[in-house]
Amino acid sequence: MNHARQQHTASVLTHGTVLVTGGRYSGASLNSAELYDPTTGTWTITGGMNNARHSHVSVFTNGKVLVTGGYVNNDILNSVELYDPSTGTWTTTDSMKNARFSHSASILINGNVLVTGGSGSSGFLNSVELYDPSTKTWTTTATMKNARFSHSASILINGNVLVTGGSSGSGFLNSAELYDPSNETWTTTVSMNHARASHRASLLPDGNVLVTGGIGVIDFLDSVELYDPSTETWTTIASMNILRAIHTASLSTNGKV
Repeated sequence: MNHARQQHTASVLTHGTVLVTGGRYSGASLNSAELYDPTTGTWTITGGMNNARHSHVSVFTNGKVLVTGGYVNNDILNSVELYDPSTGTWTTTDSMKNARFSHSASILINGNVLVTGGSGSSGFLNSVELYDPSTKTWTTTATMKNARFSHSASILINGNVLVTGGSSGSGFLNSAELYDPSNETWTTTVSMNHARASHRASLLPDGNVLVTGGIGVIDFLDSVELYDPSTETWTTIASMNILRAIHTASLSTNGKV
């Protein structure tokens, strides 16, 4: 890349180009953004964000990249901005109701974006809000059962959202809960076998969710488990070869992760 960075985000655009945004380097938050073209294997600088930020979340929705929240200069952000790939420019949009970082953002079947948890000025959050790309506005929805930070959120085949693990004021969580967009309610489901935060969750082609690694009560984890939505049960499977947290997980075209 043109800039060294950590705690940034990466979003795959329509034509396979990857947009990398923000992060931090040597303690300073970045507003820079760059594009990776897999056909040429090269990086180019694109328009910078209006706000420097790290530990934010970005999703590609409605043809644009939505960047939410994050952290900069000891400030937690509720600001939100949109990247237009056709012009390479950023515009600010309606701010979230709550400032937050290390939250999650999920694109629902109806195209709205569900933002959950994270850390705010008052500590770990259980608050949840919805972004409507058609009106570019945020509304609050039902809160999660548990406040959580550095958790994961997965859109299931039936359209529900599975939220797993994370940290809370009392430690690491193994709890899991489900959000039903049709009635905007949360219900608890069976807890994971291991408490973990900064893990990764991947929706597999068969509809199961693969959860890997993370930080546990004692140390980093190599443990892996599968969630079956049809039975709402977790099954421990073979561990990874390496302990890891704050890693990445990508579903390839052949179904492997």
